[in-house]
Amino acid sequence: MTSLFSGFRVLGLYSDHVPHALRYHHKHRESYVTTSVGKCFHTFNVSRLGIVSVSNSLAEDIACLAADRMLVFAAAGRDVSAFARNKEVVQRYRGHRQEVRLLLPLGDQLISADAGGDVVVWDVQSAEVYLRLHFDPASFAVSAMMHPSTYLNKVLLGSSQGALQLWNIKTSKLVFSFSGWSCGVTVLQQSPAVDVVGVGTATGRIIVHNIRLDETLMTFTQDWGPITALAFRTDGPPVMASCSPQGHVAFWDLERRQMTSQLSHAHRGAVAGATFVHGEPLLVTNGGDNALRVWFMEDAGGGARLLRCRQGHSAPPTAIRHHGNDGKNILSAGLDGTLQSFSTVHERFNKNLGHGTIDKKKEKKKKLGLKHEGLRLPAITAFCSAAARQSDWESVVSVHRGRSSASTWNYQRCTVGRHHLRAPESERGGEATAADITSCGNFAVIGSSCGRVDVFNLQSGIHRGGFGEGGAAHVGAVRGVATDLLNQLTVSAGSDRLLRFWRFKTKKLEQELQLPSCPAALRLHRESGMLALALDDFTLAVVDMETRRVVRKFSGHRGNVNDMSFSPDGRWLVSVSMDCTVRSWDLPSGSLVDCFRVAAAPVGVSLSPTGDFLATAHVDALGVFLWTNRSLCGPVGLRPLPADYEPTNEALPCARAEPEEEAASDEEEESYVSHEQLGAELITLSLLPESRWRTLLNIDTIKKRNKPTAPPVAPPAAPFFLPTIPGLTPQFIVPTATDADAQSKLLSWAALGQRSEFVRALEDAVASGAWEGAVSLLRRSGPSLVSVEISALSPEGGGASHLLPAFLQMIDSMMSGGRDFDLAHGYLALFLKTHLRAVSRDPVAMETLLRLSSHLERAWAELRASFDQSLCLLSYAKSALL
Repeated sequence: MTSLFSGFRVLGLYSDHVPHALRYHHKHRESYVTTSVGKCFHTFNVSRLGIVSVSNSLAEDIACLAADRMLVFAAAGRDVSAFARNKEVVQRYRGHRQEVRLLLPLGDQLISADAGGDVVVWDVQSAEVYLRLHFDPASFAVSAMMHPSTYLNKVLLGSSQGALQLWNIKTSKLVFSFSGWSCGVTVLQQSPAVDVVGVGTATGRIIVHNIRLDETLMTFTQDWGPITALAFRTDGPPVMASCSPQGHVAFWDLERRQMTSQLSHAHRGAVAGATFVHGEPLLVTNGGDNALRVWFMEDAGGGARLLRCRQGHSAPPTAIRHHGNDGKNILSAGLDGTLQSFSTVHERFNKNLGHGTIDKKKEKKKKLGLKHEGLRLPAITAFCSAAARQSDWESVVSVHRGRSSASTWNYQRCTVGRHHLRAPESERGGEATAADITSCGNFAVIGSSCGRVDVFNLQSGIHRGGFGEGGAAHVGAVRGVATDLLNQLTVSAGSDRLLRFWRFKTKKLEQELQLPSCPAALRLHRESGMLALALDDFTLAVVDMETRRVVRKFSGHRGNVNDMSFSPDGRWLVSVSMDCTVRSWDLPSGSLVDCFRVAAAPVGVSLSPTGDFLATAHVDALGVFLWTNRSLCGPVGLRPLPADYEPTNEALPCARAEPEEEAASDEEEESYVSHEQLGAELITLSLLPESRWRTLLNIDTIKKRNKPTAPPVAPPAAPFFLPTIPGLTPQFIVPTATDADAQSKLLSWAALGQRSEFVRALEDAVASGAWEGAVSLLRRSGPSLVSVEISALSPEGGGASHLLPAFLQMIDSMMSGGRDFDLAHGYLALFLKTHLRAVSRDPVAMETLLRLSSHLERAWAELRASFDQSLCLLSYAKSALL
């Protein structure tokens, strides 16, 4: 097991070629969509497209998904697994002899169909086979399944030959057979109308059929090939959506029987699934391009616009770099030609900088309807970024496969830049192979395959000269370029095995270093001046920019070194190779300190500027994988590994739910309720505000301080109809004070002869021995009421002599149980302050008080020992030399 890094999560994985499953959660009153991402599936809420849960991984890739009100079913290979809470496997269904391709939940049963023609009906709870049907793939190969609405225990099966069959799974009888339309059925979808289903075929034909009357109501033809998905709107307008392998979505008006609008290139590649949210004008689509989109339907006859989207690379990324100094954003370039930014904090901060175009004017014409081939830039082979002047102009420079010019990108606006950096016409030749941006963010250095190294101004895009005499810095292709922290030196590495140091301002050669092998890539740590070179003989060389000598050599990789990254302090160098290993080298000791192997060869690596995460990109993997740096969480022993060390295998990390999102729980799942006390041997506080018990001893002082200087005088109450005195000038009659109003409102102690609720609860507790009721009454009372209740316990206050030992017994029970430790001490302090003289004259109360005192001394002795131990350990940790 690796001692330095541990798998954390993956960024940029959202969907694959498996159709999604959509379900409505009645308790949350929200719709959730489940998409497959290889061996596990992710669950998103439709309202924000935030990931709420990630399932546990299966042994094989998921082939199909289905969901009902409670469970999510996933088929992988020959097995079907049922997941509860969108994460845990609670049941497995085994019995298929070939790979399962279709799933259909139906009440308490689950119907699955495999590639061999077997259709099995399972009992969901017991996982027992309820019914097994076999179809000959030569005559009836099951390609689609659907449960017709209101058809009890009925399943409609579609075949690749075009025929349809309606089966009763309870009686295992064929109800009806439909002749079909002489083309394979790819999709079966229930329409909002009863008895009417939509049938998608392999020829692009869509049939809306009444299965009760065996009558075709209408047909449509899609020009983009087979139908991959069908969906019907349920919020009113009679609209049907059909999807194609080219990524287009067509919308059909079922009343006018014509196409109303279309979404061109809704996905890059085939649309795997499409579903209308029930009762809402929202269409959810997913595809194999690693994208999940929610479309909003404008009106009954209009088109759809993109409302929310989660998308990553549709082809594996080839290069990754952290952008900025906070380590929260990772730039990634993929084989799909896109440049994207993934946030390690939350998915809402992800950015898609797009593909980039060769000519923006042609791109504008393309939007108007004119087609121009080859407008998009080819895949990015290398790029660099700098956040110093990103608010002023372009901050990302990329070189593309087969292009002689480099492209600029504006990170803040998420667009391709205004300038294409290319050498003058007379000096142009070859294709751009390497790029770097100076630390000030003003200049870009571009290396080409013809040996040129040119400097460009990023603000204006003007060529500012090249290095070397005759415009050639190397004889052969330039493999890497870099500039130092102060813009004084520029270093370039070429296929001629030379590492050359140039003066940035004068463009003159200062020194060159002969390398033992051709360099493949270089990486400079500007703060320390250490330059790492990956050579073609699978070795690494570290060059000091100050002395311009090779200071470290590392060997151990058994394949081409694809990428390297320095730690923020320049102490470690992390390299990845085609031998599927990730190796960490310690520069001061010159030894290998960590190594682990992954399933797919890593092609890119980037260590965060803050040192908390290591990001890797792998062959045939669409995501960016994050690894946690364990050295930040605790001491890690980094001992040099032996030369014959065999690296351990590490699984690639999976995705994790965002911290702000709530997981979709089942309706029957009970929320966790914490215990009032974890153990009787522990001391538990009341969790009440401190003002409820700390002010009890000073309650008299607080009342005296808050007492008003003069009592408030209420205005005389006026009657509803104000009487007036007869006369020319109307005057209101002022009510006169009566003798009853002049009497005092103070009540004597004799009028308070009735016992309070707390006194009655205390007397009942003495008889029964259960003190919870009396304690709960005091817990709900404020400091003033508690003071009144305790003062009324003595005979002078209207109580009785037997109430004093009863109150002490209540405090003793609270101390013995360890409950409400702070309240018990506050109540006891106020009681002794008020009734200490009366208790000293009562022998029964005095005996109870002495017994309570021994319990208090024992409890405080245990607490004092625990406090002393903790303080001693804390003092040692602060002062000891570790």
